Amino acid sequence: MDAQITKSTDWKLDPVLMMFAALAIAVVMTWLVPSGKFTREPSGLVKPGTYVTVDKVISPAALLPRAAEGSKLQPASPAAILTSIPAGMVKAASLIFMITALGGMFGVLRTTGTLEVAIDRLLALTGGKTVLLTTILMIAISIGSTFLGLISEYLLIIPLFLALSKRLGLPPMFGFALVTVSAKIGYIASVANPVILMVAQPIAGLPIFSGLFFRLILWMVFMAVGIFYVMRLAREPAVIVAPAQVQSFAGRHTAIIAILGAAVVTLVYCAAERDWRDPEFAAFYLFMALLIAGVAGLSPRRAVHCLVDGMRSMMLAGFLVGMAKGVEVILQNGQILDTIVSQLAGWASHLPRAMIAMSLVFIEMILGLLIPSGSAKAAISMPILVPVAHVAGISGQTTVLAYLMGNGLINMFAPTSGMLLAYLATADIPYGKWLRYSLPLFLVLTALALLAVYIAVAIGY
Repeated sequence: MDAQITKSTDWKLDPVLMMFAALAIAVVMTWLVPSGKFTREPSGLVKPGTYVTVDKVISPAALLPRAAEGSKLQPASPAAILTSIPAGMVKAASLIFMITALGGMFGVLRTTGTLEVAIDRLLALTGGKTVLLTTILMIAISIGSTFLGLISEYLLIIPLFLALSKRLGLPPMFGFALVTVSAKIGYIASVANPVILMVAQPIAGLPIFSGLFFRLILWMVFMAVGIFYVMRLAREPAVIVAPAQVQSFAGRHTAIIAILGAAVVTLVYCAAERDWRDPEFAAFYLFMALLIAGVAGLSPRRAVHCLVDGMRSMMLAGFLVGMAKGVEVILQNGQILDTIVSQLAGWASHLPRAMIAMSLVFIEMILGLLIPSGSAKAAISMPILVPVAHVAGISGQTTVLAYLMGNGLINMFAPTSGMLLAYLATADIPYGKWLRYSLPLFLVLTALALLAVYIAVAIGY
């Protein structure tokens, strides 16, 4: 029996082992890829045409780790596979703490029983019709991401949708996909996503939010595909929850639901208007945990235990985020990211016009594996790719579209995406299981994205 278990589970993609593999590949790349850099503006944007190679000493001595940086650039030592992890965790400390604080808040929330009561009431209102429920919820979630740039905020609702899946008798993947596919499609289209467009469009010399109508059409097409794909996991429940079967809201349940609704509004407003980031989000989640515990009437001792248990459940997510950031640390220290951008841009410049536009999608996908942050990737790649596209007669608007498509698509399953790993850890979904589920959808959406970029070139978008 033990042999059978080992045989059946060994092939599964373990996220920690995958991240160790990614770290090792990053180290090897620093030995094989020449180092170089662009001159940068004070804002961090690269200056096109300023790429220069940087001398790198390749010798057996580079295999040993150094206590401090020397005057000569060297490839990463194999020891960087381990030393980059704490360095990555330091760089991602605010995100890691935010994820941990969110886990603590849900540890308290689960104890109150509010989620179960709310799910029953929602099913009663919709008659348990999964088609209606899925369509409405996916559109609402995607609107938040494509118009407001919401993504980390949706960590807050993943447990709610997992509970919804369970109540419907559906697998956890249904609830997870309902949130994740909606949010990712919203980012792919980015109809008016300020997080992305406020960086990418000014670099291309475009007014912010211009070209909105074409992206709106793409969003509707992509959402139709996404809803159909997620619904393949669903079926109508055998027993529809009747209003008489629904647990009634106690006063504390009503108050907690109101608090959660106010919390979502606060997060959206403060992220857009008050420039809240991960540290503020983390503090807010801790405040929410204390507030929910007080409303639910939990004793201080029990509230703290629930908080700590919830935070403990997110330790793997935090570790994976740190490992993902470690990949970026290795590539940055080896000074090969600018080389990769320069080489990819040079390769694309020799292709026919329509092929250049479509190749930009793949270039952004490649860079997305190395630079998970969409805004950071725009600051590095867009100043280089926009001139390449301009020389080929491709508009800045189409270049931004190609960037959005590539950036959004690869983040559907990029193992170096800290936010995706946080999503998966929150839902306790193995990465390999998500990869197998999402890959067919990724391929369909990629084909649609390439067609969209081709049409954009043809109509002069």
